[in-house]
Amino acid sequence: MPSHITYKYIRENADIMEYIRRADETLGAMGYTEHSFAHVEKVAHNAAMILRTLGYDERTIELAKIAGIMHDIGNVINRVDHAQSGAVMAFRILDNLNMPASEICSIISAIGNHDEGTGMPLNPISAALIIADKTDVRRSRVRNTDPMTFDIHDRVNYAVEHAELSFQEDNTSMLLSLTIDTAISSVLEYFEIFLQRMLLCQKAAEFLGICFHMNVNGAKML
Repeated sequence: MPSHITYKYIRENADIMEYIRRADETLGAMGYTEHSFAHVEKVAHNAAMILRTLGYDERTIELAKIAGIMHDIGNVINRVDHAQSGAVMAFRILDNLNMPASEICSIISAIGNHDEGTGMPLNPISAALIIADKTDVRRSRVRNTDPMTFDIHDRVNYAVEHAELSFQEDNTSMLLSLTIDTAISSVLEYFEIFLQRMLLCQKAAEFLGICFHMNVNGAKML
């Protein structure tokens, strides 16, 4: 039986929100881009959009939103292996909230497999989470206010003037469309950072029975 735990319930849980805030604070101290509420809420929204468009039931969509908002809490411990530590943290939190084991399994397997270094799509929720997470590239995620000291991650994210994830044709493929200011970062630099992530998006899309494509400045790249 589905539990009473909803995305709204999680979003209003002060303790979980503190984990998200502190995880982002940790990454900020390490010099990483923004991973706070703007990121996790966007990921939750897009993961839900993907599954809703593909006709999944409302509870599966709700679980994807929960996985989306909680997926980066492991960063409060360390960036290294944050997907796995986040999955363990999520298990403890959701188990204490008396969520059914079947739902917890779906969420923690998604969280534990969202990182491109070790992850892979294992169920629809994990596949949607991967795509939603890896396609969130935007200028506003850059914390560094001094362009003279940008590293490659700062440059690549700051160079993205517009990013849109959408379904194409008859919902058989997804398109990530980017507009990049090549005076800030080259397309080659973008792929140096994001190629592995985009290839994981392709695997996730295949799991969902669709294709994943990418356009940069109007040119097809994937």
